[in-house]
This record gives sequence, structure tokens and C-alpha cells, in this order.
Amino acid sequence: MTAVQGTAVDIPTEDGTADAYLVHPADGAAHPAVLLFMDAFGLRPQLRSMADRLAGEGYTVLVPNVFYRHGRAPLFDLPDFIDPGARPEIFERIGPVIQSLTNERAMRDAGAYLGWLARSPAAADGPVALTGYCMGARLVLLTAGTYPERVAAAAGFHGGRLATDTPDSPHLVAGTITAELYFGHADQDHSLPPEQIERLEEALTSAGVRHRCEVYAGAPHGYTQADTAAYHEEGAERHWSALLDLLKRTF
Repeated sequence: MTAVQGTAVDIPTEDGTADAYLVHPADGAAHPAVLLFMDAFGLRPQLRSMADRLAGEGYTVLVPNVFYRHGRAPLFDLPDFIDPGARPEIFERIGPVIQSLTNERAMRDAGAYLGWLARSPAAADGPVALTGYCMGARLVLLTAGTYPERVAAAAGFHGGRLATDTPDSPHLVAGTITAELYFGHADQDHSLPPEQIERLEEALTSAGVRHRCEVYAGAPHGYTQADTAAYHEEGAERHWSALLDLLKRTF
């Protein structure tokens, strides 16, 4: 892997300023851009480390704090090792913040992130790729459908509520997606039960979206995050293989 250079950046949005982490190969060249959508625990060392690994493979990676309306990251006082089972109050604090990020707000912000990347000298010209984790997988699906001309590939891992029966369900944007999609679902995930997996698959297939959806056997919700009790090394490494394969096919 190549040497990388990371820095904190601020991104103007219609509703304020989003703090973010930008990392890219330290060679002064422009590289294909990847917009990484965080999980519910937010922008923290674990996500910066994941972005660094991606950048080391030759990509310019932007990780915005999508909760910026509530403050700059870190927004929550998290332990070095996150075990929600031992500390249920973590989700009591995070839950209302997640709920406040409506689809409308999130997609306004996504437009700002994509526009910022389009102007960044570190990002190559042309469309970008997306990857997202937990709630970030939901943002990936919505962004791919809202900004199809800007998104060439999109991946989501252990996402929840991707295909609900509500009128704002992310899977309903399938008809406008032009990117190739990949989803690595967690096994036995209460936030994405089998009926939602089936509904997502049917929506993408009927819309003619190039995609692959896989369930990672034995991998719990949150399996990519090494600083949490949900970490599943086999699932995490499988996710890296799938994500890098998608990026190599795209760029």
C-alpha cells in the first residue's frame, strides 16, 4: 500500500458546515474519489483508519460527519471499545440524532459532499464511488438514486432499514440508479430481516440495476467495525475484498 496523507476539512452545506476527514495517496496526483458514509457511532479513529486503508489502495476518500448539525465530531463520549450491550445508554443518546437526519436533509448534504469532491484537486474528474456502514448503507442507497450522474459504484455493509414498507424507504429510489451496487448484509440482523432483503433484491432486479447482495453467514450487525463488540474479522476481510473488487471494476 502506498503512503497516504490525511487532513481535517470543512465542507459548506445549505444548513451549515460539515466537518470531515479527507485522505489520499501522498503523491500529489488526483485519484478516483470515494465518499464514505459513517455508521451511527460517528467519525472517529476507526473510520479514519478504514479511510486510510482505502486511500492506500489508490483512492481519495472523504468521510463527512453527517451529524454536523449537532456539533463537530466526536459528538458522543465513546469508549475506546464500544459494547452497546454493556452500555445501553450509548444508543439512548445516538437514537434521536439518527432520527433527526431525514432523507431530505441527508440528500441535501450528499449533494454538498459530492460537489466538494468535484472541486477538490485531490479527486479525479468524473463520477465517484460510495461506501457506507450501518446507517451509512442507507445513505449510500439514497445517494446513488438521488445523484445517479455523480455515482458510478456504491457499496453498503450491515445496513438496516434498506427496504421497509414506509413511503420514504431507500429501496424506492432503485428506478433512478445507474451505478453498480454491492451489499454485504449481516446475518440474523434485526434491522434488516429476510423480508427486507427480499424486497431490496426484487426492487434492484426489476429496475435493471447491476448489483449483488450477499448475506455474510455468522457476521453480526456492525461486523466491519474493529472498535466494537460486533467486530467479525472474517466478515470484515470479506467486505474489503468485495469493496476493492467493485472499485477496481469501476475505476
